[in-house]
Amino acid sequence: MTRIVNVHEAKTHLSRLLEQAHAGEEIILAKSGKPYARLLPLADSPAERRPGRLAGRVDEAFFDALPEDELAAWEGG
Repeated sequence: MTRIVNVHEAKTHLSRLLEQAHAGEEIILAKSGKPYARLLPLADSPAERRPGRLAGRVDEAFFDALPEDELAAWEGG
């Protein structure tokens, strides 16, 4: 459920609003009655990158030179 809160109320109850947003509730902050910003929980951190995770999935042809027409298309020419 989305809740609209004016800036004055948000300043007064910021800790409570943060807890509600963290729990998954969408909070819209309004200024002069107009929606101004959205308070949402942060997304989880992306998975850590691991070198070599594609080992065995890419064959040697991957590293072959591109044909001239395809190379020209990539270079914008």
